[in-house]
Amino acid sequence: MRPPENLSLFPESAGRLTGDTFFYEGLARRAGYHFIAGVDEAGRGPLAGPVVAGAVILPPNPELPGIRDSKMMTARARDEAFDVIRGKALATAVGVVSREYIDEFNILKASLEAMARAVKTLEPRPETLLVDGIYPVPLPITQKCLKKGDQISVSISAASVLAKVYRDRIMRSYHRMYPVYGFDKNKGYGTRQHLEALKRHGPCPIHRLTFKRVRQD
Repeated sequence: MRPPENLSLFPESAGRLTGDTFFYEGLARRAGYHFIAGVDEAGRGPLAGPVVAGAVILPPNPELPGIRDSKMMTARARDEAFDVIRGKALATAVGVVSREYIDEFNILKASLEAMARAVKTLEPRPETLLVDGIYPVPLPITQKCLKKGDQISVSISAASVLAKVYRDRIMRSYHRMYPVYGFDKNKGYGTRQHLEALKRHGPCPIHRLTFKRVRQD
């Protein structure tokens, strides 16, 4: 089924001007939606490991001080926020898509599939979605795509923290299996140390073989 278009009730720029990170959630509530899920992913850029998506339904006007775009938070702050979000949210879910899926299709399709898996796991089921980026989740549900949504929507920020922390924990587990690549530090990103290890040892089973810097051409 073709996913729905972005919700027309949302003005394109107003939220950016107000600085209110609950602005889009407020608009959705005034439009009659009660269960509004923020959705974001982590792990599009790394050379190894899965892509992970988070989905979060927050109560009205949640108190989540310090929670913002996960990339702007320290690892310790994200870990602390992870437990706070899970404790205060009405629902949270994570979707994980493997390296094999990424290589078979592509990273964009894998990211959207991870988002879809997370959303489908939420209970209660969301009535509408706020999605980070420009591509809608391939599900028959109303949604709004927001560029830099993890910076302007608290629901998306919370989802980004959930996805990032969960993926980092996966990569630390993989480090114990493949320690030469330093996954505990680089989380699969193409750091100099990681690239040097790739040249020396070649790719391991979780490397994304279709990514240019992984291929041993």
